[in-house]
This record gives sequence, structure tokens and C-alpha cells, in this order.
Amino acid sequence: MRERRKLVELWKRGDAVALATLVRVEGSSYRRPGARLLIGPKGEYAGAISGGCLEAEVLRRTQWKVRSGAVMERYSTLFDDAAEIPYGLGCGGVLDLLLEPAQTPECHALLQALEDSLHGKSFHVETELPEQGGVFRRTVMPQTPHTSFSPLLGMEAQTRANRFLETLLPPLRLVVCGAGDDAQPLVRAAASMGWRVAVVDGRAHWARTERFPEAESVGSSLEELHVQPQDAVAVMTHSYEQDRKTLCDLLPRRPLYLGLLGSRHRSALLLAETAATLSWPVARACDRVFAPMGLNIGGDGAESIALATVAEIQACLHGRLPQMRRMTEANVAEQVARGGSSRYLQTQCAL
Repeated sequence: MRERRKLVELWKRGDAVALATLVRVEGSSYRRPGARLLIGPKGEYAGAISGGCLEAEVLRRTQWKVRSGAVMERYSTLFDDAAEIPYGLGCGGVLDLLLEPAQTPECHALLQALEDSLHGKSFHVETELPEQGGVFRRTVMPQTPHTSFSPLLGMEAQTRANRFLETLLPPLRLVVCGAGDDAQPLVRAAASMGWRVAVVDGRAHWARTERFPEAESVGSSLEELHVQPQDAVAVMTHSYEQDRKTLCDLLPRRPLYLGLLGSRHRSALLLAETAATLSWPVARACDRVFAPMGLNIGGDGAESIALATVAEIQACLHGRLPQMRRMTEANVAEQVARGGSSRYLQTQCAL
């Protein structure tokens, strides 16, 4: 998403000359279909369509190639000096690029959708590729329940026949519940990913904009944020009562990611009490909370926790979760039995 912001910034200058889009890959590639490179008039650019091995050649050739309109170009990164396709670089794949002039209605529609997606909108884009005698056309449609590209729903980009289909989704929003010092590196790390970040804490002396300059918003009310299923949430207020209330509020909303900072014993008590308050089985609460929060990658301190948490959210977002440290109903029972339960939990169990 940070790359998308850079593309939009260059386009908004008004003098971009060409856009290269990776639409098809055979074999290995550093980037996936949908990667883009926007080129300025003096060779400046934003984005990338490879790991750096093709950019110089694409920058050199594209302005000349699109003089008469959009074209398809094929590049090989296979290490073969005798290949007819340029340019063997040993990366192991063949890449098809769509090259198009930037100052056209088709390119404008796409880049406008990219900009609007940064502000929370979603789009489906269908591009007819100029290959095998085809005519270059593009349709951009706001995403609704009636505009899905079945059976490609859920895939960010896919080429089928002579059509390139993609879904432009907004950046992930991370809601950080807690404005302590350890929240600052998490906000910085999340913002560096291009995510939208909101910080919320009822303690006004902590929830200040100057403490979180990278955040999109800093406030005191979680309700005003209207957490949605596509959001990620990190609960780290360091207040037992606030964390329990936050979990009770958020669990029924089923955010994409709900992480809880704290020791296993503290997390176990919170999950047990939250389940009791909601009249849920403990296993149901455990299934919806990442506790302890963050991938088990080692390290100590706020920066390490921030890195582990951002990595876990990224893995969750793309369905790449490894073996997790999430708590189970058995873990909760063990921790509660080991250290006793809080007065709140004793009261709930007695009801």
C-alpha cells in the first residue's frame, strides 16, 4: 500500500508519461500480477515490476514503445544468452507487461481508482489487453455485491484470455487500543506498511496527536471508529478492566485480526472473563483472539513486539499464518487453575 501511495503522488503531479503493469508471469517472479511502475518525464518513477532487474530497461524503452498507444511486452529473466526474448537475468521467469501512455482516459480512470482506494473505496478493474489483435479497453467499477469477478473473487489480480482482472482494495486499517509508549513503534511500523492507523485511549494525557504523528486519527472513543470485519485491532491499554471491556465490545464484531498484548496468564484470565460475560464457550473466544499478540520471532522490547505484531497481521491478511501461539480452551483452564481466578471471574462463575 505504501507503493500505491507513491504511485498516486507521482500521478498527481500531472506530468507522468507512461505506466507499466505486470499482467502475467510464467515461472518465478519477484512480483505478482498487478505490480506497477509509473514513469515521469525525466526518468523518475514510482513502484516496481521486478526486484530491480528489469526497471532500468523498462524505463529506457517504455516512452518510445507507447508513442502510438498501449502495447504488450514480454521479458524473460531466464538465464539464456540465446533466448529471443530480452533479457536473461537468471531470476527464473517470463513476464508479460502492459505498457500504456499515462495521459489517456483509460490510465486516468485506473489511477483515480488507485487514489480513491486509499480513502476506503474498493473497485473491480477489467482491462482488455492489446494482444492477438485485441483492442485496449478498461472498465473500472465500484465494488458491490453485484460486481464480483466470479470465480476470481478473493484474488487481487488474474489474467484470463485477453483480459486482466483485478480488485483494488483499500489499505488495511489498524486500530490500536492503548496510547502508551509501546504503542508508538507499532504505529510507526504499521504506517510504514501503508496501512491506515487509528489510536484510541480514554486517557487524554496519552492520546495526543503529537505522540502519534503517523496515525490517521488519535481519539478517546472506540465506538466512533466503528470497527469493521476487515479491520485489525491491537489491544494494549495495560489496563485489565479496559482490555476486558474492549474485548467484550469487539469480539462480536469479528475483526480480521484481534490481538491481545500481555502474558499468557493475564490473557487466559481475560479470555475466560470475556467468554463468561458474553455467555460464550471459552473456545469460541480463543478462536477469535491472537494471544499472546505477535509472531514468535524472538526479541524483547516495544520495537520487537511491534515487528512481531505487524508480521502477524500481514500473515493473517494474506492467509499465510504459520503455527500460532494462540491460546486454546485447555491453555485457559490450565492458566486459571495455576494462578487462581480474579474476583470478577469468581463472581461470574457463581452466577
